[in-house]
Amino acid sequence: GRGVSDADINSLLRSKKRGVKKLKGDGDFRSDECISYLKQADIVVTNPPFSLFREYVAQLIEYGKLFLIIGNVNAITYKEIFPLIKDNRLWLGASIHSGDRKFYVPDDYPLKAAGCGVEADGRKFIRVKGVRWFTNLDYAIRHEELVLYKQYYGNEEEYPKYDNYDAINVDKTSDIPGDYFEDMGVPITYLDKHNPDQFEVVKFRKGNDGKDFIYTIS
Repeated sequence: GRGVSDADINSLLRSKKRGVKKLKGDGDFRSDECISYLKQADIVVTNPPFSLFREYVAQLIEYGKLFLIIGNVNAITYKEIFPLIKDNRLWLGASIHSGDRKFYVPDDYPLKAAGCGVEADGRKFIRVKGVRWFTNLDYAIRHEELVLYKQYYGNEEEYPKYDNYDAINVDKTSDIPGDYFEDMGVPITYLDKHNPDQFEVVKFRKGNDGKDFIYTIS
């Protein structure tokens, strides 16, 4: 419950029974050394650099690894990531669905972000908004049916149809109608509750004309 300290790591490195050892290189996931360890891994669990998220996921897919990694929710919109979600090869994990999360940083890390601080024990941290788990590990909650309370028929004015795609617009996941069985446009945060047994992800954002979905209010 107290976390892992540098002293703990040094003790592991000195232990004859250690399961931890220092890398020879700089730890870049693209290095031959790290790729050799990746090949031996059964499951990868880590917090990769958000700026290299596309490249990191591509590597995990290339080597056919099971993984549980942290990324920004906007990664859903990346052209390299969304097709994996659409094809049910990657999805959002459990436990993080809103708000921000605290990340501890090294002592020499500059605290310039809006949400940052120092804890009573001196550890520095920053808060990052919109983080999610991304994974290809299945879990029970992912298959729980989303309970739908709203109705489309009789309330059509609440669900305008797009001008450039045959679908209705749904502003919030909680507004998904239970009596409509054609295409619907939903926010990306819907994927926090996506059940692949209940719904199918068909496309991202673009209408038949290649432009973003639009609708006209008469």
